[in-house]
Amino acid sequence: MYLYIETLKQRLDAINQLRVDRAVAAQGPAFQQVYSLLPVFLHHHHPLMPGYLEGKMPHGVCIFTPDDHQQSYLSDLEEKWGSPFEPTVGGELPITGVYSMGSTSSIGQSQTSDLDIWVCHQSWLDNEERSRLQQKCVMLETWAASLGVEVSFFLIDENRFRHNESGSLSGEDCGSTQHILLLDEFYRTAVRLAGKRILWNMVPGEEEAHYDEYVLSLYSQGVLTPNEWLDLGGLSTLSAEEYFGASLWQLYKSIDSPYKAVLKTLLLEAYSWEYPNTQLLAMDIKQRLHQGEIVCFGLDSYCMMLERVTRYLTQVEDFTRLDLVRRCFYLKVCEKLSRARAAVGWRREVLTQLVSEWGWSDERIAILDNRANWKIERVREAHNELLDAMMQSYRNLIRFARRNNLSVSASPQDIGVLTRKLYAAFEALPGKVTLVNPQISPDLSETDLTFIHVPIGRANRTGWYLYNQSPSMDSIISHQPLEYNRYLSKLVAWAYFNGLLTSTTRLHIKSGNLCDISKLRELVADISNNFPIRLPAPTPKALYSPCEIRHLSIIVNLEHDPTAAFRNQVVHFDFRKLDVFSFGEQQQCLVGSIDLLYRNSWNEVRTLHFNSEQAVLEALKTILGKMHQDAAPPESVEVFCYSQHLRGLIRTRIQQLVSECIELRLSSKRLEPGRFKAVRVSGQTWGLFFERLSVSVQKLENAIEFYGAISNNKLHGLSVKVESSQVHLPSVVDGYASEGIIQFFFETSSDDVGFNIYILDESNRVEVYHHCEGSKEDLVRDVSRFYSSSHDRFTYGSSFVNFNLPQFYQIVSLEGRTQVIPFRSNVLSHLNIAASEGSSEPATLAQQYQIH
Repeated sequence: MYLYIETLKQRLDAINQLRVDRAVAAQGPAFQQVYSLLPVFLHHHHPLMPGYLEGKMPHGVCIFTPDDHQQSYLSDLEEKWGSPFEPTVGGELPITGVYSMGSTSSIGQSQTSDLDIWVCHQSWLDNEERSRLQQKCVMLETWAASLGVEVSFFLIDENRFRHNESGSLSGEDCGSTQHILLLDEFYRTAVRLAGKRILWNMVPGEEEAHYDEYVLSLYSQGVLTPNEWLDLGGLSTLSAEEYFGASLWQLYKSIDSPYKAVLKTLLLEAYSWEYPNTQLLAMDIKQRLHQGEIVCFGLDSYCMMLERVTRYLTQVEDFTRLDLVRRCFYLKVCEKLSRARAAVGWRREVLTQLVSEWGWSDERIAILDNRANWKIERVREAHNELLDAMMQSYRNLIRFARRNNLSVSASPQDIGVLTRKLYAAFEALPGKVTLVNPQISPDLSETDLTFIHVPIGRANRTGWYLYNQSPSMDSIISHQPLEYNRYLSKLVAWAYFNGLLTSTTRLHIKSGNLCDISKLRELVADISNNFPIRLPAPTPKALYSPCEIRHLSIIVNLEHDPTAAFRNQVVHFDFRKLDVFSFGEQQQCLVGSIDLLYRNSWNEVRTLHFNSEQAVLEALKTILGKMHQDAAPPESVEVFCYSQHLRGLIRTRIQQLVSECIELRLSSKRLEPGRFKAVRVSGQTWGLFFERLSVSVQKLENAIEFYGAISNNKLHGLSVKVESSQVHLPSVVDGYASEGIIQFFFETSSDDVGFNIYILDESNRVEVYHHCEGSKEDLVRDVSRFYSSSHDRFTYGSSFVNFNLPQFYQIVSLEGRTQVIPFRSNVLSHLNIAASEGSSEPATLAQQYQIH
């Protein structure tokens, strides 16, 4: 047994040294420095070293002996300091070991690969000590970043996997979605930089089910000494739930790093296909180690992953994804076989052998090697292929979950975040700008972009077509359009956010009279000045919350501009009553089209187009409908107007209206029912009603609809309106008519069936309603509440209504004479008193009458 264990230790040390050498062989000096010195900085804690913090800091790596390079660094530092470092006490130190894991040292490591470092520590560290050690690791990440090396540290309690503990979902941590599978990856990819050897490698595969008992037997026989080994536990039987959570995690990672994640995603799919008789890849590597088969390029973890995935896809006869996996592998290795190298390293040898086995042509290799210069056509083809592969994995995952009747092991919050991000990245929705370049090619910019509009009645469908050519007829005819959309704004947004349209791109447009080149350039400038292309990825908190509009642009009259008709015409309008939504004698709406362009808190970019007579109302309703009542206000709301005339006026009016409506929708001070905004468009009055869950639009034909709409208790029964020109008002009303306020007069019907209402608006225009039924007090209360709580002036009819409360009267017969008295209502009295106390406005007529 002893000889067997010693042989295993020698094999293990030989493979670890091979991996250390490979990790630094093809890397630059900065990477080599970081990789070599990290264990030194964790072993010592000294003011001259990166990661130093004043005060007590857990440091010291078990069984650490510096190599020649590390010792040279320490000697230089001691010389600068002027005295030798204090020797670290032996025995059980706070840090059990320091290990790199993942692609480092494998064929999958490239010049751009980051470093994932596990700092395994003793379980007896308390919370404060762990926190201090975490702070030191963050400082070391910053130091490495200053040298151009991306490092992520993970503090691992040596009992973490035994106690089934999980981290939190973040950029690199998988949260609750993985446990044994994370350990599987560590065991097959770990490279020991300092500290204890990994005990799991010493336990034969056939003893895995009795892992702890076998380890105890090795200790009891004296074959192994406990304090010389890191023991994270065995790879116990995996649950179907964990496969599900881990696969979701890999799909999540694939959004940002598709080529890197495809191989891992398909490995998990292979695992689930073999379930419940899965042999984890780490077990396969360990079996070869114990059998002395140092094969497959030195047990390279990436090569063995490809081998396992190839076997799975061949067995299920999925040769489409097999070809994709091979290309992803080739691109990940990044050796570019079509280009000569001065020295041929081991990675190049391995890749040459694989490509030969796959039967690839020189042309195919050259295309892949030229990925940095791929443009939109090839990138979109690659994006769709990657998306298809990921969605196939997702469908297989869902089938696996159903087949095994899963209750997912991941926390509901983590699952929510994962599925939200998948939705935000992959779901194709009307108006959504699809981003097609997740790390596929660094530069999609085009020299020329031409936008061509096809009008109704042509052979091609009407709308806008985008070409990456100059607008000569020969070049356009011989090429397929890059993209089509019915509306220009969506096409410009697609080209901009995908990086085709840059500051150096020459723009061309053919559209008849819809849009000219100057307007197009204005639009591009406005979008680029207000929307950065790159933003940090949405946080888990943002993904777990309802999506909210973050940056909103309202694009007015881009494709349809009513003011263009004013050229060389005399237009009559009154500046005192200038309303861009009901303009001039014809009460014309000067907003012909509105495009919305916005980015939400999940980093989705959306566009929407409105071009009806009620475009303003439709756009407002849509914007407000996407804002739940507890949402944060957008970080920016910009209005861009491209009208030929009255541009500033239109822009200002829409900006004002949108701001008022957003404030009404989101303000916590306006939680009362019946929140309302009236807007007059093309001579007709519409009401925007701010309800708890939504915003609705209602046409308000007349005053009773207006007041009934803001009332909780609508008047019931048949209302008969008498035209103003034929109105017969009780003569007593004439004496009370007063401009500038709205007045309600209630009269009991002569046949005692319901009551009549006479309404005089602020211009003394009359509306009459007969035989009304319902509660007069309810109507008075709701109308008064609306006015007393409103701090806006709003448009009803063609002029502004003052803040003063409407006046309510009762027409009665007293002593044989018809008289008008104030409508007696305790509710109204209280409301008027409250309004007068909180307002500097002049007293209303109701207050003058001293209503009781």
